Amino acid sequence: MLRSPPSACLLALAAPPLTAQRGGPPVTSPPQWLNADTSKKTNQSNFRAIEQWPTPNEYRAANGAPGPRYWQQKVDYVIRATLDTVKHEITGTERVTYHNNSPAPLSYLWFQLDQNVERPDSRAQVSSRPLPRGLAQMSGQALRLLDLTGEEAQKLGMRIGRVRIVGANGARRAAPHSLNGTSMRVELPAPIATGQSAQLEIEWAYVVPEIGRNTQRNARDKVKDGWEYEIAQWYPRAAVYDDVSGWVNDQFYSQGEFYQEFGDFDVTVTVPRDHIVRATGTLVNPNDVLTATQRARLQQAWTSDEPVFIVRPDEVMKPETRPTGKAPLAWHFTAKNVRDFAWASSKTFIWDAMGFRYSKGGRLIELHSVYPRDAMPLWDQYSTKAIKQTMVTYGRMVMEYPYPQASNVHGSVGGMEYPMIAFCGARPRPDGTFDPSLKWRLISVTIHEVGHNWFPMILASDERRWGWMDEGINSFVQYYAEKEWDPNYPSNRGPAKNIVPYFREVAQVPMMTESDLVYANYSPQAYAKPAAALVMLREQVLEPAQFDRAFREYAATWAFRKPQPADFFRTVVNGAGENLNWWWRGMFYTTYANDQALGGVQSQNAVDITGNTARGQYYHTITIEQKGGLVMPIQLGVTYDDGTSALIKLPADVWRFNEKAFTYGFFSNKGLAQVIVDPNEVFADVNRDNNAWKPVARVQP
Repeated sequence: MLRSPPSACLLALAAPPLTAQRGGPPVTSPPQWLNADTSKKTNQSNFRAIEQWPTPNEYRAANGAPGPRYWQQKVDYVIRATLDTVKHEITGTERVTYHNNSPAPLSYLWFQLDQNVERPDSRAQVSSRPLPRGLAQMSGQALRLLDLTGEEAQKLGMRIGRVRIVGANGARRAAPHSLNGTSMRVELPAPIATGQSAQLEIEWAYVVPEIGRNTQRNARDKVKDGWEYEIAQWYPRAAVYDDVSGWVNDQFYSQGEFYQEFGDFDVTVTVPRDHIVRATGTLVNPNDVLTATQRARLQQAWTSDEPVFIVRPDEVMKPETRPTGKAPLAWHFTAKNVRDFAWASSKTFIWDAMGFRYSKGGRLIELHSVYPRDAMPLWDQYSTKAIKQTMVTYGRMVMEYPYPQASNVHGSVGGMEYPMIAFCGARPRPDGTFDPSLKWRLISVTIHEVGHNWFPMILASDERRWGWMDEGINSFVQYYAEKEWDPNYPSNRGPAKNIVPYFREVAQVPMMTESDLVYANYSPQAYAKPAAALVMLREQVLEPAQFDRAFREYAATWAFRKPQPADFFRTVVNGAGENLNWWWRGMFYTTYANDQALGGVQSQNAVDITGNTARGQYYHTITIEQKGGLVMPIQLGVTYDDGTSALIKLPADVWRFNEKAFTYGFFSNKGLAQVIVDPNEVFADVNRDNNAWKPVARVQP
């Protein structure tokens, strides 16, 4: 080992780092931290460790992966239900097998009854904002569309019938249960021990709403040829019990969405004979519910490069499209390892399909779209192809789609996701015409809702609390799917400059705010801001390949598990090899904005500094000030006096010693003609008026 003289060691220890000598504050100044409380004598650097992250444990590790004793519950369902199209009512029974994999015995179970959000006395209804004045002057039809007549609401909500425990010998006995808004607690005769299971049966019924608080997710819709039914959140669903919160039995307000246990489903829905049904899972009995012609067309579709009609537009509601007979038909579906089940039924459906494989001769994935004649000529052109685009982009960026099929259903639900099935809006005018924007809307909403199969159906985050973990991450990948569809795609979410108006908005809360506590602007908070943040992180803060490796590791590690925010943050940090505390803190835990300003530009002859021009004729210094609250990398667009230009990229690390101002110095043989901060608008700078510099023109005498 080379040893230095003692005096040299002392000098090395006494001298601060060169960067601190050049760019740090004077020794006599206090720390130059952004957003600091100067009354506190504590570390307030934006680069410090994040206090809100939970301590790693045996369930969730420090590298963001599940710990050696990670566990989650499993809940299986056997459901038998009937759709009454006269009463618009679903009646059903379910047998639930609850597997307790937790380390604690469970003496009771909680179930979610989301349909109760429609009841007049639900927490969501009674806490609604007051109506504006003057509504009494509206027509009766308009009041009905706004659900202000009271007629619909009085019929809505879930009616629970018998709740029974099923013994080991098959004997049934009543289980005491109690309702609490959108939740139901069921008492067990004996605790379910670790590694054991219990069975119970529940009977229920409800009216499928046409208008209501949650009809953006499940509804019936009257189209030209009849009713469409989009059925979701339709059965009593076991609440999650996890290692973070115990029972997650928050009330459903219809903003924060879902958090479900994985399980296996065996579902039979009985509907009128003239209906077509699409659902989560695989159709078990096609010979009973499809004609020979339809089954043959499906086989043709699996090898076609274009969607194939299974029910053609001119065949809708014709008797020959249904098996012979008059009685209702029972459609039987099964699904393995999914966290929910949804379905759609209508006599109005056109049906097209095609097959998709990730490699030649590989596993078949069925792609389906169903829609009424009102949705043509739009849906037949774009829906199924947009599903295919989702398979391609998400399969590459996240992981290959593991399920056997994906379906897109038209209806009044503008955009909603469930395992293997999406509900999407977008409908041409009655004369069949539509603006180009409607095409983009359908493609975008289809990619987004089908993309939700990855987030959160496979990577099963807690949507009820952290909306950005599914909506935002999904919108991020959606942006790249749109660009692969068309490089000039008019994407709303993803580009940093599109989020600038929200950064300027007063009515905003941090992304790390529970979904039901976001009081305004939920769409930019949960969708657009996290999407833009992740695009910035991938393309500007990290290298795309660096981010992509970590992102795929997150997907592989947490597929079919329940990641929390810190699990995502830690996985990216570990996989990318970067300390990103400043990024997560500023972007996810605050509402501060990025406002980088040019504080000054100076040029000197290099000879005056170094005594030579070996490194260049001039030495330029550019001072950048942070007028907002976010630490952010710096990009400088420099134009030289000979007309050439360069893009200077500086990492966020340059702010470590002074988060308010940084001066960058460099040698060059060229003089400066212009400097622009963030010239390509990739960092969502909220004030571009202070981003440019040009030398003051000199007046010749």
